[in-house]
Amino acid sequence: MIFKALTLILFLCNFTFAKDFTIASYNVENFFDLKYDKTEYREFIPNTKSNWNKKTYTTKLNNIIKVINDLDKDIIALQEIESNEAFNAIIKNLPQYKYNIFKKYKTSSVGLAILSKYEITDFELLNVKHSKVNRPILKVSIIIDNHKLLLFNNHWPSKRNEESQRVLYAQTIQEYINKLDEDIDYIILGDLNSNYNEFETFKYSKLNNTYNLTGINDVLNTRNENDFISVNKILSEVKRVHYNLWLELNYTQRYSYKFKGQNETPDNIILPKSMFDDKNISYKKNSFGVFKPNYLIKNEEIFRWKIQNNIHKNSGFSDHLPIFASFSTSKQPKYESEKLNFIDKLYSQNNLSYPIILKDILLLYKTGEIAIVKQKDNRAIFIYKNIDNLDYNKVYTLKINKIKEFNGLLEITDFTILNNHEKNINKESLYLDASKFDIQNNIFQNEIITNITGTIKDNYFHYIFKNENKKIKVYSKNKELLPNNGQKITIINAHLGFYKSKPQIIIYKKSDYKYVD
Repeated sequence: MIFKALTLILFLCNFTFAKDFTIASYNVENFFDLKYDKTEYREFIPNTKSNWNKKTYTTKLNNIIKVINDLDKDIIALQEIESNEAFNAIIKNLPQYKYNIFKKYKTSSVGLAILSKYEITDFELLNVKHSKVNRPILKVSIIIDNHKLLLFNNHWPSKRNEESQRVLYAQTIQEYINKLDEDIDYIILGDLNSNYNEFETFKYSKLNNTYNLTGINDVLNTRNENDFISVNKILSEVKRVHYNLWLELNYTQRYSYKFKGQNETPDNIILPKSMFDDKNISYKKNSFGVFKPNYLIKNEEIFRWKIQNNIHKNSGFSDHLPIFASFSTSKQPKYESEKLNFIDKLYSQNNLSYPIILKDILLLYKTGEIAIVKQKDNRAIFIYKNIDNLDYNKVYTLKINKIKEFNGLLEITDFTILNNHEKNINKESLYLDASKFDIQNNIFQNEIITNITGTIKDNYFHYIFKNENKKIKVYSKNKELLPNNGQKITIINAHLGFYKSKPQIIIYKKSDYKYVD
């Protein structure tokens, strides 16, 4: 009886003291004080023609405080704060964050900070050798429910610098954590100025001076060969790998920043194996998100701090949106394999942790190395390579082994045919009638469209939908297949793709359209 009572008391103690807590990261975009230190960016030299003065400073300060209060997380990593004076002005208005720290180099323009409701027991600045931007990595230790958590707050060099500069930051972190016990809980977060899929997006740019090696993917090991590290497999990995929480969001929602209208993910929260081992501190499944209340979004763009012709306009917040995630000192449910047998569910994925079975799959279009398949009463999807055994007038059961998102287009890259049977199919009945649906809606990605007439002008297809003039990009890898400029055409069966969140009609052969007199 006494043993049972003691067991109950221990259970209740564990239950009582288990903690759920939240962590966020926010680049506030250049919050400078009103003291001239000679390290300011030109437009932030106080009391000059740039209009950085008490009025604009106060507006910016109040806007930062509003976001942090509304965000309401337990620990927040901040980037791009100039000084202790500027940071003190923030924390003076946020008494709920009893513990806080700000650090930067004297010669740096901006520094790094942590706001915390939990005790910060120590800190360390990790020096990045040969860095052009002269910024450290701020590592802090925080005690939560008697468990130690390490945070690495980052602000990596921007993309005015080549990838080798970001690799230096990744190497500095990786070298540090390689010396840690594998059970140590830590989080890498902040503005890494790197997309979660940087290895795909930078490969052909002027930033690539590292022979395709990226800091975020290849040094921090958030991918293994061409696959992202997944939560279902992370514990079986031999080397120090990391899981990027961006993978938990539908890829159309993956952005904390916009560059020329395109979605970017410079802000990241990256986790090690220890966050999934049911010891000490654990990540709470599917808790990752982007904080985007209406006041941070204006005209479908992030409402950043406004500077025009180097003059502050006294409005706006930051060019970044905060990101956040939840953690717990209690055990978390396992990431179970879901029963996923519809194509539309694939669009909420980015990589697969386990094979997916899709039934009742029909071939709509096939040419060269590409095919478009569709489930009846469901969505279509693009398949790349190894399509020789797919035929029209058959219904397939496919095992999907790998999928990927490439520049905004979801595609199957590895699959197995489990079985098939003959069926007389009118595949044209499964095409998307573009006269009835708005083809620029992302939910129609990878459909084969038909029945729409318009005019080609400068590689755009101009058409009318519901009495509204619209245009959509027309693309072909073989430029000779594109219709002539000024020509009126009717789409017979063309692929509706998306490139960097923008819809486009993809032409693979001349028979995809016909000229109209």
